Amino acid sequence: MKKLLLVLAAAGCFAAPLMAQGKINPTDPQPTCNMCPGTYIPLSELGAYTKKAIAEKLVDQQVRDIDIGKAHIGIGMVYRGKLDKPGADSVAEHDQVSEVYHIIDGSATLVLGPDIVNRQRRPSTLRTVVEFNGPGNNGSDIKNGVAYNIKAGDVVVIPAGTGHWFTKIDDHITYLMVRIDPDKVTPVRSEAQSKEYLSKPAPREGGR
Repeated sequence: MKKLLLVLAAAGCFAAPLMAQGKINPTDPQPTCNMCPGTYIPLSELGAYTKKAIAEKLVDQQVRDIDIGKAHIGIGMVYRGKLDKPGADSVAEHDQVSEVYHIIDGSATLVLGPDIVNRQRRPSTLRTVVEFNGPGNNGSDIKNGVAYNIKAGDVVVIPAGTGHWFTKIDDHITYLMVRIDPDKVTPVRSEAQSKEYLSKPAPREGGR
């Protein structure tokens, strides 16, 4: 019995520091996303979006929209076909959502800059506005814009409020889109919603 008590006492002395280490200090910085799970998107799903874009002549598609605590993160796949010259009023700008492009395939000329000419409000009912990138504007040109020749492997960061404008696409361009939405103006989109979308023809709508 005496030996058992000594063993228990020793175990208690050993366990106490471990318990102390496990305590959360309320003065420490706390996670901004409380007990949030990670998100995995397989290459096969992203590829299905590109195939769907080509088959149904789509451009921008939202794969996920994830709540990460202080912001939403959107993951999209974009496919654009050959473009010899830009369309009218095809400069785009988003007021609250920043975007990151990772070019997967193809090449194009992309012009960036904040000074948008003939700024026109994008209709608030557009699906792209409601679900993808929030309110913003279109325009006819970018004053003092900087042109970049982008190709597979390149990354482009477009802050909210910055105009972006494809003026030429050599044959096609495919890119992964990451949308940073600190005001949570776009709705969450789950894996189940993605699978349902891929299972049937996409809704048709103009805009970008």
